[in-house]
Amino acid sequence: MELTVEFAAPSDDAAIRALLRRQPMPGRIQIAFHREPDFSLGCAVTGDDYRIVVARAPEEIVGVACRSARRVFINGREQRIGYLGQLRVDERFQGRWLVARGFSLLKKIDGEDPLPAYLASIVDGNDDATGVLVRKRRASFPSFHEVAPYRTLAISVKKRLENSEDIMAGSVDQISEIVEFLRNDGSRRQLFPVWTEESLRNLAAFGLPPENIRIARRDGAIAGVVALWDQSAFKQAVVRGYSGWMKAVSWMLPRVGDEVRSAYAALICVANDDTAVFARLLREVYNLAAARGFDYLLVGLDARDPLLPVARAYSHFLYPSRLYLASWSNGGHLYEQLDQRPVYVDLATL
Repeated sequence: MELTVEFAAPSDDAAIRALLRRQPMPGRIQIAFHREPDFSLGCAVTGDDYRIVVARAPEEIVGVACRSARRVFINGREQRIGYLGQLRVDERFQGRWLVARGFSLLKKIDGEDPLPAYLASIVDGNDDATGVLVRKRRASFPSFHEVAPYRTLAISVKKRLENSEDIMAGSVDQISEIVEFLRNDGSRRQLFPVWTEESLRNLAAFGLPPENIRIARRDGAIAGVVALWDQSAFKQAVVRGYSGWMKAVSWMLPRVGDEVRSAYAALICVANDDTAVFARLLREVYNLAAARGFDYLLVGLDARDPLLPVARAYSHFLYPSRLYLASWSNGGHLYEQLDQRPVYVDLATL
């Protein structure tokens, strides 16, 4: 069967979404990440200038990947890097050089718009992806280098907790101050996103209006920020099965075929890594998730992040993964330049 790899056309959207529905992510919990009603909306939150690459069989789309660009802090300074994600290959066509052909096209894009490195993530236990992309990479592939062990916590949302009276909701008139805080204190993390007033305002169209932000203050100044990001309007997670020891406890979990309603804890930034401040902020975001009827609150942090133990105190399921910086020959080994400060990547943008 003849297969081609090329840029997606708008008319491919329905076929791309069909691929995601039938191709769950591997792991002890197999989850299909749907992208209804428009796949490109999920790419838009990963960064700017996104390009969608598809592998095409005569009658269907059998592979997809997305490339975008984002501005982040590297060693406290702004840097434009790329992101590679949304990679799916139909299991019937895995091992047919589709990934190699896809990277050849992505390398061509990089030649037209060179970036020093691309952020990518691989879930622990996805041996196929690690083997193909990291351990046995082909010549057309970028070189992948691990930069952080990453921990995603799916916190079970149950009854509301006692409110923290000193935490306030965000508003449009506070955006300028929030952005200043995120830029100043966020720069203490590697890969922390560089926010502007415009980019933060634009999140309202993607499920994060200013009133979903929670703010802690000390002596009038912002001491911490966490937000609830609801992407369910264009991202859905549907359980497809359980394996290993998860089968034994599956009766406690969502049924196969059920959509899991979840929202993200986003914009996590706390001055001086004050765990008490983060605890109050996380509690308020948890309560907001409970009030909105979500099943899980998703929190993603570097395994080395001093804030992580606060999130782990909640009842949760843990999904370990690894963050990589990948680059072709023009990269200059950006990964080697990173100092020892923890990494922060917003889970909602992966």
